[in-house]
Amino acid sequence: LIPSSNLEFILARRQTIVFDTMLLLLPPSVSAALWCNCTTALCEKNGYQCETDGACMASTSFIKGQEQHIRTCITRDNLEPPGQPFYCRGAEGLLNIHCCYTDYCNSIDLQVPSGYGPGGTWGLVELVAVIAGPLFLLCLLLLVGVFLYQYHQRAYSHRQRLEVEDPSCDHLYLAKDRTLQDLIYDLSTSGSGSGLPLFVQRTVARTIVLQEIIGKGRFGEVWRGRWRGGDVAVKIFSSREERSWFREAEIYQTIMLRHENILGFIAADNKDNGTWTQLWLVSDYHEHGSLFDYLNRYSVTTEGMIKLALSAASGLAHLHMEILGTQGKPGIAHRDLKSKNILVKKNCTCAIADLGLAVRHDSATDTIDIAPNQRVGTKRYMAPEVLDETINMRHFDSFKCADIYALGLVYWEIARRCNSGGIHEEYQLPYYDLVPSDPSIEEMRKLVCDQKLRPNIPNWWQSYEALRVMGKIMRECWYANGAARLTALRIKKTLSQLSIQEDIKV
Repeated sequence: LIPSSNLEFILARRQTIVFDTMLLLLPPSVSAALWCNCTTALCEKNGYQCETDGACMASTSFIKGQEQHIRTCITRDNLEPPGQPFYCRGAEGLLNIHCCYTDYCNSIDLQVPSGYGPGGTWGLVELVAVIAGPLFLLCLLLLVGVFLYQYHQRAYSHRQRLEVEDPSCDHLYLAKDRTLQDLIYDLSTSGSGSGLPLFVQRTVARTIVLQEIIGKGRFGEVWRGRWRGGDVAVKIFSSREERSWFREAEIYQTIMLRHENILGFIAADNKDNGTWTQLWLVSDYHEHGSLFDYLNRYSVTTEGMIKLALSAASGLAHLHMEILGTQGKPGIAHRDLKSKNILVKKNCTCAIADLGLAVRHDSATDTIDIAPNQRVGTKRYMAPEVLDETINMRHFDSFKCADIYALGLVYWEIARRCNSGGIHEEYQLPYYDLVPSDPSIEEMRKLVCDQKLRPNIPNWWQSYEALRVMGKIMRECWYANGAARLTALRIKKTLSQLSIQEDIKV
């Protein structure tokens, strides 16, 4: 048995050991009061010190771009959970936090974490710029890539549609000693009548050397070029006129179209110069230029007038004519016939050019190959039915009749420059004395449809058989009723008879 006094002593001693053990298990801040450094305004009266039953805390932060060190006390209530107190994990704006449990242990200066501070901190604007900038550039590059791909695919498909290559013709054209005249001879005797094979067109177009610019128009420019010692004309379309370029090349390569009084087509190709794509149409070169240029420079004899008029009628008659058969040709209407679209060859005969607005007629289905506009061409040369929009768009002969009206105006331009008996007039455009230089549709409609006026035919023309016949042809080309006008074939026959009467060799 243990005496009661001894028992009390043992129990008291056991309680002391248990209490001491509990103190050892608690954080130092719980076991005793701490004194800490304090930088807050509340601690100013205590000499920037504070007492706590929790922990001392030191931290660094950036406020308005300046680095600040903060020291303060954390109460015991905030040390939850005990192992890793929530408050010591940091808060918004506090970049680095250190908690400790001995007196004045928070006097240390903490280092600012890398990536923060002036020159290191990225604000919202910088972060957005860094992330969005590359994404925007990537999207832009993708859009440009898609656009360029589609553009080149479209141009490639156009080239493929121009003509199917015929490998059997390889040996005919590419010999180094072959001249332009040789190519054209092969073209006219090969039987197809639809132009050179596509690979030959590319070879020709890409070896032409441009010499000088000889004209400009709504489509682009016309240049004189050289190929194997021969001159060629190069019509360069702007990229905006891709459809016009393709359409004209397509019309020129119609089977059996080639004719001495229609401009000789040689090649079509698109050439990429690294900055933009040029669309080329290569044709025969005629140094006299257009009929408009020729008549401005020269007057013509009676023989010259008949040669120009007869050759123009021959070219238009071939254009209008349908040739039946497997190697046949559809009827074609020009729709923009005028003196600027007719060229004068070296032998002073005409060649009809600029077929970009032409339409072809399929007699089997009685259809026109494209949906034509009601008003197309040059306003000064528009027929009455085109000006007042009464033309029958479904009837192909309506377009041929409109061409005949324009041909009559061209004949008036030629006849005025005919030197007969020492008399000839200065060159003028049709209706020069009745409308301004660039008349509107409405002005031409009032003049031609409402007032039914036509260019003046002088009375003195009756004194000369050739001019009398030309005047009669003109009147019969200008009838208000298109169906009453002459046909191109009828005009050709009349002028052929006139050339025989005048003993003119055409």
